[in-house]
Amino acid sequence: MATIRNLKIKTASCKRIVKELHSYEKEVEREAAKTADMKEKGADTYDLKQQENVLAESRMMIPDCRKRLESSLADLKGILAELEEAKQKEGPEVTEAESTVADVEKLFETSES
Repeated sequence: MATIRNLKIKTASCKRIVKELHSYEKEVEREAAKTADMKEKGADTYDLKQQENVLAESRMMIPDCRKRLESSLADLKGILAELEEAKQKEGPEVTEAESTVADVEKLFETSES
């Protein structure tokens, strides 16, 4: 049974994963710049290889994070639907959850374009 407490938890989870996703995207940008700089300066091949591995690991985290976000979004939508069926769809928690759903869906739309 969906409760306001569950709704708050799922909303916070979605927000946390969005922050995590943005953090990984920034990390990839930073590491890519560092790798390019190392190549430009003619760094040692071992160091360059290690840096490329760091960059590859950072890039691998983005799809994983997106999958977790999709799952979390689906859970949040499910709880909102249950609350609507139970005629409990009112209050600041519901408004915040709906806003989070809209933000996450907008994030997916912009990334697909």
